[in-house]
Amino acid sequence: MIENAPRCAAPLRRRPHRRSAPPPPPALARDAAPAPQAERRRPRRRIRIRELVLIVDDSLHTRNLYSEYLTFRGLGVVSSPDGGSALVMARALRPDVIVMDLAMPGVDGITATRHLKADPRTRDIPVVILTGFGYRAIEMGALEAGADVFLTKPCLPEDLEQEIRRVLTAGS
Repeated sequence: MIENAPRCAAPLRRRPHRRSAPPPPPALARDAAPAPQAERRRPRRRIRIRELVLIVDDSLHTRNLYSEYLTFRGLGVVSSPDGGSALVMARALRPDVIVMDLAMPGVDGITATRHLKADPRTRDIPVVILTGFGYRAIEMGALEAGADVFLTKPCLPEDLEQEIRRVLTAGS
């Protein structure tokens, strides 16, 4: 063995796991007063401090990109992969703005927008269409379905945020 060679550390040994015994129940005295019952608490209302944006897109990368950016910029964000689940989420959460893609499996963006605008619970929620189809006829169809804004991809997150904030201030 070489004298100046560094020595290897001893292998780590696991300590045996010791379970502590549960504490004994408190002793009950015969003359002790019964413990007061816990007060019934009302369920708390959820108070939203920031605006909530629902992002609907079948591309996970697109949802993550815009979700992370908008969250970083102070907005609350939830996302959905298709129009059918977006309708359910919109009715349950009542977001302040919905960012919707057009081409999705199942319920597409125009059909989902029509359903949102026909429902009295969600008709006042602004819808921003964000799609890769930049054709004028598609834009007109989306606006006729009830969309408030039509944007085409690729769209910088800053531009999307600007449109969301503009729609939010217009609705206030």
